[in-house]
Amino acid sequence: MANEQAVIIEFNYGLEEDEPFYVLSDKLRVVVEESGLGEYDGHEIAMDNSDGSFYLYGPDAKKLYEVIRKTIEETPFMNGANIRFRFGPPKTGVKEISFILNLN
Repeated sequence: MANEQAVIIEFNYGLEEDEPFYVLSDKLRVVVEESGLGEYDGHEIAMDNSDGSFYLYGPDAKKLYEVIRKTIEETPFMNGANIRFRFGPPKTGVKEISFILNLN
């Protein structure tokens, strides 16, 4: 099955150092690759480190999120992240749901 579904994580970062961002990026890549449930397609971070995004794709967005959930929840700067599931290819009318991650 094609990797048409997506988990997109948009978050406020705000830390001066880049290392925590790249550590999480590497962890997500490894967890997703080892799970066999999809692919980690990369990330973006603002030039001023204010915010960023991670992009993951697979045949089942919910299963993909479940394999990264613990990793995300153990990362303090993920608090308040907007996590979006897209249940198909990136086109108009495709079902999406999103929620705000509350780590408190």
